[in-house]
Amino acid sequence: MIRLPELDPATPERFPDPRTALCEPNGLLAFGGDLAPARLLAAYGQGIFPWYGDEEPILWWSPDPRCVFRTGTLRINRSLRRQLRGKSWRVTVDRAFEAVIHACAAPRDGHAGTWILPEMIDAYVALHRLGHAHSVEVWDGTRLVGGVYGLAVGQLFCGESMFSAESGGSKLALMALADLLRQWGWPLIDAQVANAHTLGLGAEEIPRERYLHEATRLAALPGRVGSWADAAALQSQPGATQAAC
Repeated sequence: MIRLPELDPATPERFPDPRTALCEPNGLLAFGGDLAPARLLAAYGQGIFPWYGDEEPILWWSPDPRCVFRTGTLRINRSLRRQLRGKSWRVTVDRAFEAVIHACAAPRDGHAGTWILPEMIDAYVALHRLGHAHSVEVWDGTRLVGGVYGLAVGQLFCGESMFSAESGGSKLALMALADLLRQWGWPLIDAQVANAHTLGLGAEEIPRERYLHEATRLAALPGRVGSWADAAALQSQPGATQAAC
């Protein structure tokens, strides 16, 4: 029988040491608590994130290894350049957070379910309104064709999900996010658990201990709380105009 620590509702900042997470299932650390902004920010700053299904309690994870993107190495490759050739897509930041998270939560690839439950949407929308969660959007005219969202703790960006309504939409959103963070000197995007798609985009797996060292250091640095809509303009990408402000 698996015995997990239950989080104390009165101390949202307190979590078990991520190094004590289970090996099977990989990274399961604790259950309970809530999705209040204070708890979520504390969790991500300690290398922990929530992930659970419908009719399950809130489950908290810190897997080993950890999947990350290095903002300094992510670039638009030749294949994506070919996809974008001739397109008039444009990229924006924090202009349609709720649309992006709802698109990410929509069923895809023939699967009816989603882990982005209504209460999680509400929680991250609340973080966005407080200036902690952010989105990058890709548009074809007035149609949203791709996007990515996540939250920032200090100078650590924790990616949550991305979507494409057109081939290349999520890739361009991710590359644009990486470019913006690189301009600011933010080196890391947390991608949590590796899969074929993220590895194909340039993600890498690193030991949890190394991730915790980097993440806690970055989370303690001064960040950028508030809307990023008027942040430094994203550099123009082939097939996309400069970010609209």
